[in-house]
Amino acid sequence: MDLGSAAAVSLAVRVIPCLDVDAGRVVKGVNFADLRDAGDPVELARRYDAEGADELVFLDITASSGQRETTYDMVRRTADQVFIPLTVGGGVRSVDDFDRLLRAGADKVSLSTAAVTGPDLIDAAARQFGSQCVVLSVDTRRAEGMASGFEVTTHGGREATGRDTLAWVQEAVDRGVGEILLNSMDADGTRDGFDLELIRAVRQCVDVPIIASGGAGRPEHAVPAVEAGADAVLAASIFHFGDVTIAEVKDALAAAGLPVRPLTASASR
Repeated sequence: MDLGSAAAVSLAVRVIPCLDVDAGRVVKGVNFADLRDAGDPVELARRYDAEGADELVFLDITASSGQRETTYDMVRRTADQVFIPLTVGGGVRSVDDFDRLLRAGADKVSLSTAAVTGPDLIDAAARQFGSQCVVLSVDTRRAEGMASGFEVTTHGGREATGRDTLAWVQEAVDRGVGEILLNSMDADGTRDGFDLELIRAVRQCVDVPIIASGGAGRPEHAVPAVEAGADAVLAASIFHFGDVTIAEVKDALAAAGLPVRPLTASASR
């Protein structure tokens, strides 16, 4: 484990459910396709808070491709129900969008497509709100011709950019990104485990926290992801459909000697 990985596990590892929202409903698919309904976002957020999630990520997955705004009312209602940090992304194109989301109850704002097409937004948001509020969501996949072997995509994974993933995350951190949500399109929804090669590669070139996303299928999958350099593990379908609980993931991490925040009495029952 390199120095970045060692620093990452010195703090409690965060376990984060992700609410991918389309048309007001939580959805989940495989490799960003074949979406199926997983429930009401506000109800799921309330449940995950009660079950001991450390944070929540709320992504309006078609806001950018559909050229519409994130559903601010849904963010407000979600924020009213939870008492843990909430990251919101989707359709964020300006500093004003940042401001509106933070006022609606978000603690952090995630940028993806807009950051690639207009990276100066990162600089402006970090200056106005602080790097701790700026999360870079990177939807990436293996691609020939990229120096690192990984290419950045935009619009919910629908469009290739021709940009190398490692070069992009380095630039984004230099501009002021405070955290990276690293989405492996190759592993997304497969439940075969996180993309360890991708996590290691990104950890070696940046020192900000990394949230590993894509591929979680069993509680023990979280352990190698953290050992590879992730500071947090994010999952969606395994939580939404009741296959794995947050408590089971934390138990697996703790059994491996990794620090986790304890569950509340109600969440551990």
